[in-house]
Amino acid sequence: MNPVKPGETARTPWIVGVSGASGTPYAAAVLRALLAAGESVDLVVSRASRLTLLDETGISFRDGHWQDDLREWLARGADGKPGTFEADIADVRYWNAGDLAAGPSSGSYATKGMLIVPASTACVAGVALGLSKDLLQRAASVTLKEGRELVVAVRETPLNGQTLRHLVTLDDAGATVVPASPAFYAGATHIQDLVDFVAGRVLDAAGVEHRLYRRWKGELGGGARST
Repeated sequence: MNPVKPGETARTPWIVGVSGASGTPYAAAVLRALLAAGESVDLVVSRASRLTLLDETGISFRDGHWQDDLREWLARGADGKPGTFEADIADVRYWNAGDLAAGPSSGSYATKGMLIVPASTACVAGVALGLSKDLLQRAASVTLKEGRELVVAVRETPLNGQTLRHLVTLDDAGATVVPASPAFYAGATHIQDLVDFVAGRVLDAAGVEHRLYRRWKGELGGGARST
């Protein structure tokens, strides 16, 4: 387990917010890696993201059965194959996105920071404008005002000027913007490799150790595949 730092409690979680953008495999990869690193997680799943999750995986995320649904989600590979991964979700706490009295809605609730993955343009706008229309946006606003790490993995293309301005606003406020843009130099051979690269860059921004992708070592040809 990670050591307790000054100002933290025995359980000081990362908040993971999942918004309605396409890219639920990114969220699953981040969640698995956080748990594998011994981190605690507070999970917020927006209403829109439930529709995306259902469309991309066939999984209905239900409040009353969130543990079963989360296990099924995290076990699924990026190619949709069930039973690909195993994840211990014992240290995951789930908060309903409509619960504005939840722990993460207050700055006195200790967290290490927040990762929004994937982040839709609507979510980006809501956080940039401080709307706090649901718990995901409220938790992000709290994270910024408390000076904690906020990583926003925006997933949209193309990006219009309004969204770009919102992203600059978040950058000015101290957030780290990580576009969900897979790279190929790590020698990807499978869709999961591309998903893990993006998830790994999100965790890099948060300072969480992982082994999701092969890092650049300054040698050309390291990612080449023989034919």
